[in-house]
Amino acid sequence: LAELEGLTSAPGFWDDQRAAQKVLREADGLRSEVDLWRDIEARATSLEELYDLATEAGDGEMLDEIERDTAALRATYELERTALLFSGEYDNGSALISISAGAGGTEATDWAEMLLRMYLRWAERHRFKTEIVDQTEGEQTGLKSVTVAVDGRRAYGWLCAERGVHRLVRISPYDSQKRRQTTFALVEVLPEVEDDVA
Repeated sequence: LAELEGLTSAPGFWDDQRAAQKVLREADGLRSEVDLWRDIEARATSLEELYDLATEAGDGEMLDEIERDTAALRATYELERTALLFSGEYDNGSALISISAGAGGTEATDWAEMLLRMYLRWAERHRFKTEIVDQTEGEQTGLKSVTVAVDGRRAYGWLCAERGVHRLVRISPYDSQKRRQTTFALVEVLPEVEDDVA
């Protein structure tokens, strides 16, 4: 971060606007990550001090509250620690998800739509911004194909493992004889890259 901030004050930094914007985006990302880890450290120190005070005072109610706060902090820590594993070239960037219904007619298009709803809810819960870029409706219901842009830090890192064929086995609501159906959908996940990448 210090190295990137040093670049911003170098003469001629703004000569190439695109490169300057890229450096600023990278610095902002690193700054927010450093702030996050400092916040986790400060919260842990504060909880430790509160625990010592509550133990000395024998305050059971305060100890219960500290235990809840510690569990929440531990969950945040584990999530951020997992995020440190994202070391791929595009892991820190945004992603494009493409879902295509496989063989199975109405059942497959319904499955593709279910996958879309799942990914949109997941992105909302992780505070990623989503935009449906392209969508082809199924003949009766569901979607033949859909492409969604997922914008946010580490979106590609989290989503790249979703790549592949997804299978659904269920009693079909579209079959009058209530037979078990197996259907497939293909999920492709691509990183969003800069236009000037060579």
